Amino acid sequence: MEKQPQPASSGSMDLLEEAQKNLHLLPKGDCGYVPEANNMSLVPLVTGSSGDDGGSGVVAVGTSPEPTKKGGIFVEGSAPAYQERETWTRQMDFIMSCVGFAVGLGNVWRFPYLCYKNGGGVFLIPYLLIVFVGGIPVFFLEIALGQFMKAGSINVWNIAPLFKGLGYASMVIVFFCNTYYIMVLAWFLLYLVKSFNTVLPWSTCDNEWNTPSCLEIFSHQDCKNSSYINTTVIGNLTCADLAAGRSPIIEFWENKVLNISSGLGEVGCINWELLLCLMAVWVMVYFCLWKGIKSTGKIVYFTAMFPYVVLIILLVRGVTLPGAHDGIVFYIKPDWSKLEEAQVWIDAGTQIFFSYAIGLGALTALGSYNRFNNDCYKDAFVLALINSGTSFLAGFVVFSILGFMAAEQGVDISQVAESGPGLAFIAYPKAVSLMPVAPLWAALFFFMLLLLGLDSQFVGVEGFVTGILDLCPGKYYHRYKREIAVAICCLLCFVIDISMVTQGGMYVFQLFDYYSASGMTLLWQAFWECVVVAWVYGADRFMDDIARMIGYRPFPWIKWCWSFITPCVCMGIFLFHLVNYKPLTYNNVYVYPWWGEVIGWCLALSSMLCIPVSVLYKFFRAKGTFKERWDNLTTAVWAQHHLEYMAPDINSLNSISPDNSDNKPIILESAL
Repeated sequence: MEKQPQPASSGSMDLLEEAQKNLHLLPKGDCGYVPEANNMSLVPLVTGSSGDDGGSGVVAVGTSPEPTKKGGIFVEGSAPAYQERETWTRQMDFIMSCVGFAVGLGNVWRFPYLCYKNGGGVFLIPYLLIVFVGGIPVFFLEIALGQFMKAGSINVWNIAPLFKGLGYASMVIVFFCNTYYIMVLAWFLLYLVKSFNTVLPWSTCDNEWNTPSCLEIFSHQDCKNSSYINTTVIGNLTCADLAAGRSPIIEFWENKVLNISSGLGEVGCINWELLLCLMAVWVMVYFCLWKGIKSTGKIVYFTAMFPYVVLIILLVRGVTLPGAHDGIVFYIKPDWSKLEEAQVWIDAGTQIFFSYAIGLGALTALGSYNRFNNDCYKDAFVLALINSGTSFLAGFVVFSILGFMAAEQGVDISQVAESGPGLAFIAYPKAVSLMPVAPLWAALFFFMLLLLGLDSQFVGVEGFVTGILDLCPGKYYHRYKREIAVAICCLLCFVIDISMVTQGGMYVFQLFDYYSASGMTLLWQAFWECVVVAWVYGADRFMDDIARMIGYRPFPWIKWCWSFITPCVCMGIFLFHLVNYKPLTYNNVYVYPWWGEVIGWCLALSSMLCIPVSVLYKFFRAKGTFKERWDNLTTAVWAQHHLEYMAPDINSLNSISPDNSDNKPIILESAL
């Protein structure tokens, strides 16, 4: 696609130069900076309202520091000079951070299982279709929005202030996600530490956590016929004994790692080993984030790239194992009849929104550190290719090893195929326990999963902290404000996480996983993002803004997706989830009590209700007729960098009132 520069007319450039001499645009909000009249140094801006009363728009400050009578703007005191937003040292830092965040555990432990379950290679048809109608458009929207507004997940919605609740909703979701997701990393770290033993602790039955039902024997091929149920197979063990036995892998997971209680109401005691692992992971996260993106951008080179090295090593090892061929065929063999099932399409859509990390606000935060003229359109397609390609590659790794395990046990592959924690903590540990030099492969696998999860955690916390710091960059100025903000975030999440390292912690973890950052909350968020940008701000208008950034307009397909296709896909899958809602269970056995489900729905609604509640609050607090309120509250609030890069609208500048006899600050409400 040929780049077409967007030149400004000479008249616009003259106006721009004049405006830069006399006007300094900044958002009207609770905090920020305005230039002092005498020496043009920046001082804090304090307002009596946040524009919720109908005063949205852009404040252009002239020569007077006097407050307006109805705008509530006051200039007082002095503060350190305004600093431009930090940017990536190299553009590759941004790419690596996005890869680290979007390519995570879901690519390794969820996609391969969904692919096998939903018709093998046939699953790629609905998967790729939804990538192009849902995944890439919203992925690009979030990155471009952050780059254009140069703000985190809350202030980025100054593009349509009435819908700023979208930012608060994403902050709630990413906070919950940061809180429970790190528990998986604590489990990985514990397994990694336990891998450094001559004999893997989950491969034997002679440990203190094992029960009399524990059996190390995996071969059940002699018991396939039900008539052999009382036949003695090995030693004094009958087929009935083998059926009632428990694997040492399951007992290590449930009795040692989780030490799980009988239900959500039985909290039990704290697992101190797991608590130390949790503390260690949070310390790693803190020291990787406390100095900002300059240091984080370097760390993700290792945390994002090294898992690919391990994946390739495991793939080479996996395809050389006996039974690997059967596993890979099982993974990709097409079953065309599956395309007729609605669940296949729903699984494809849900997986896209999970693996592309859409709706969390972290992609917006990462995009906000880009240069204004960065080609984020190209970046979005490159990142989508990396993300989906990693998912497909991981399937070959996982199923080659599961094929080996099925061959060793003499069972069908469908009996060993697992998804989620079942793959990471039961199926794969069982597989590596059957390999030569088992501790080496176990350590490599869990180290890979730990790194995959760590960089996702880095960016999740970064997105949350960026949103918090963007709220009041000047009013609460402090030299170490970032370090303090990251410390408070990590400490608060750690305190909540303590409930998940108890004996009832797994039940708490599942509540967070099933409700707080579930498919429904992410789909709801993505739906409103598309609606606000396409129909409130204007899809064509935003396409023009993107053209100003990257030098050319994206393919019209993106605009059509934002306006029609993606909202319909999101709402369709959302309603399907709602209609087919099933109460939460653990291992399909334990059913959560009613009050547990109430807590879960409170977690889900705490983010989903942010959008309608904030809209109603702002709208009823504003003054004027319905149309006046709507116009005021949907007028974009521009920041200073927009004046730097883009010429103001001539008509808007001409509409500035010449009457400034009262030395009032000039109010400029204009579209770019």
